[in-house]
Amino acid sequence: MHSEDVASRSADSRIGNGSSPTVDAVSLAIIEQLQEDGRRPYASIGKAVGLSEAAVRQRVQKLLDQGVMQIVAVTDPLTVGLRRQAMVGINVEGDLDPVAEALTAMAECEYVVMTAGSFDLMVEIVCEDDDHLLEVINKRIRALPGVRSTESFVYLKLKKQTYMWGTR
Repeated sequence: MHSEDVASRSADSRIGNGSSPTVDAVSLAIIEQLQEDGRRPYASIGKAVGLSEAAVRQRVQKLLDQGVMQIVAVTDPLTVGLRRQAMVGINVEGDLDPVAEALTAMAECEYVVMTAGSFDLMVEIVCEDDDHLLEVINKRIRALPGVRSTESFVYLKLKKQTYMWGTR
């Protein structure tokens, strides 16, 4: 798990939204610099990508404003008291949007995706313990209007988690 600040894709720049900003090679190089160290000074980034500090500052602000990236601190859930993680597949009757919106409002739901396949929605949940996970799934998710079924995949061990996409 990375503990440094990283640039990641925001919810407003979802795959398939039809209006993605154009990101040139210099902006990708800036993103790569920030993915290595989200606190790297603009002057250092400028030297690495061939721009002035002011130009880097402007580009970073534009990337943030367009929703291309975020600069955030990523924690290891285990070190902050969140000892249970699970991916939950959800099948929904009718419109997916109200269920997806309700899930995005739940603090424990870190990742909500509409999918094609066996499940209508996939949700990553991060909780304090098994009792907390049971409460979220049984009392809150299954109680949402339209939820037909759930299937839980409890994480036994997280082997890889990275936020380095976008510059490969």
